[in-house]
Amino acid sequence: QVQLVESGGGLVQPGGSLRLSCAPSGSSASVNDMDWYRQAPGKQRTWVAQITRRGTTNYADSVKGRFTIPRDNAKNTVYLQMNSLKPEDTAVYFCRMGYSTNAYWGQGTQVTVSS
Repeated sequence: QVQLVESGGGLVQPGGSLRLSCAPSGSSASVNDMDWYRQAPGKQRTWVAQITRRGTTNYADSVKGRFTIPRDNAKNTVYLQMNSLKPEDTAVYFCRMGYSTNAYWGQGTQVTVSS
């Protein structure tokens, strides 16, 4: 059973930075697409960013220019580097990893942007 372990969330002031990470346990199989989603209080989960196995990236308009999504294929790890954070970035952030036959979600990590 694959489990995704996320880390790096916390409380940060507006304008600050955080880096989230997500790595699988229970499998060493290659991962195809890696994504980050977020869910703000009282709202639906929304897509934030994606990186393909070849390194092609895509971002939601709300984070473009502020967030990046690097990955380490050797470790099957994906990161979300978040810069210039705004209060509206406050949410629980979830990683998602797509394997050849299944996709798995992390448990979520809280990011709070507040002064």
